[in-house]
Amino acid sequence: MTEVVSVQFKSRGKSYYFDPAGHQVTAGQNVIVETSKGLEFGECTRENSFVEDTKVIPPLRPIIRLATEDDLKAAEENRAREKEAFQTGLDKIREHKLDMKLVDVEYNFEGNKILFFFTSDGRVDFRELVRDLAGIFRTRIELRQIGVRDEAKMLGGLGICGKAFCCSQFLDEFQPVSIKMAKTQNLSLNPTKISGTCGRLMCCLKYEQDAYEELVKNAPKTDSYVETPDGRGTITEINLLRQKAKVRLETPGGDLSVSYYPLAEIEFIKTGKQRRAEVIAEAKEREARGEKPGFNLRRNVSDKPARPAAETTTPDRPPRERKPQVKAEPTPRPPAEGEEAPKKPRRRRRRRTGGGGSSETPKAE
Repeated sequence: MTEVVSVQFKSRGKSYYFDPAGHQVTAGQNVIVETSKGLEFGECTRENSFVEDTKVIPPLRPIIRLATEDDLKAAEENRAREKEAFQTGLDKIREHKLDMKLVDVEYNFEGNKILFFFTSDGRVDFRELVRDLAGIFRTRIELRQIGVRDEAKMLGGLGICGKAFCCSQFLDEFQPVSIKMAKTQNLSLNPTKISGTCGRLMCCLKYEQDAYEELVKNAPKTDSYVETPDGRGTITEINLLRQKAKVRLETPGGDLSVSYYPLAEIEFIKTGKQRRAEVIAEAKEREARGEKPGFNLRRNVSDKPARPAAETTTPDRPPRERKPQVKAEPTPRPPAEGEEAPKKPRRRRRRRTGGGGSSETPKAE
């Protein structure tokens, strides 16, 4: 076990482990820590605690000190300078006419580096922009392109649930989300209802996915033929959370009745494809005997009028005459030894139209 302290920077959601180095830190206190980029100002999100060694990524950097009054003033000055740098960056981007959106500007604690975060649909050549910004601020400039999810995490906001974005509160990393999760949870596939403010699928679709996958394993599929306490029928809808199914029951008179049953009271018999094939065969047998087809499923194709067979010819137009096929001449065999090769028939030259015999001028008699 390793003793660590969790520290968060600029309320960006993700917390990092640091070595307390003999300091007793409580949640909410500001600290100065050592990072790969130098000294940084952060906030403690979890006091001294012990975690497993496998959860710690070496090297574990130490906490330098608890934040003093001078450190708090320096952090406030950096925030004021970030606002000025943000406005300057916007002006320079407009001046260079670059296709990029400036999201945030971050000063490091020591003030010797400025980091500009931006979004763009493609690659951007910002070399001239970096030169201009370096000439204005006289310090090291770095531009970093981020995605739309990172933009939402930095800016923050409220989701359609009325709460703050999960990514800006407690999500450490973005988990992959697919449309298959929305289908498994029986959600509407309308993009406006399952997408977040960033335009991507909502991260909360991942929260209950494991529970839904476990429930789906023990539940019959829609359109299955099942046995219920009131008779046999077909499942039309399943509510996984309530563990209930909507069943369309068969009745002797051929009428349809719909009821809800718990999944525990339903016994699976056949799939929907097998059941439809049986109903179609039974309906055809009844029709062959001249009886009423009886009960048919809604998706039964036997109650639809059969299409007429395609006619080979159109009544208004006579059939097209086929052109006689020209047979290819057989290839002559090669002559045997001592046998003369057959002579090729002489081709008759066609006479040109337009008359005229020899081109020579007739002699005068």
